[in-house]
Amino acid sequence: MYYVYCIKSLTKQRTYIGMTNNLDRRLKEHNSGQNKSTKAFLPWKLVYKEDFEDISEARKREKYFKSGSGREYLKSILAPWRN
Repeated sequence: MYYVYCIKSLTKQRTYIGMTNNLDRRLKEHNSGQNKSTKAFLPWKLVYKEDFEDISEARKREKYFKSGSGREYLKSILAPWRN
């Protein structure tokens, strides 16, 4: 199983979109400062995820979420939970 996920910094107005085959391990890596891109914005919380059986479908979805229209889509579905 592959996961495309969106995490949000609890201290800054930042989000990060990624893909993994082990979501628990990946979140621990983000929150322990092992990821260069997210280290400065600790801590992180998972705000959205999608599951895929095929890595190529997961990669396409990750690429979409990193596009302008994909970011707008995420904003619209996450709006009720914004804090």
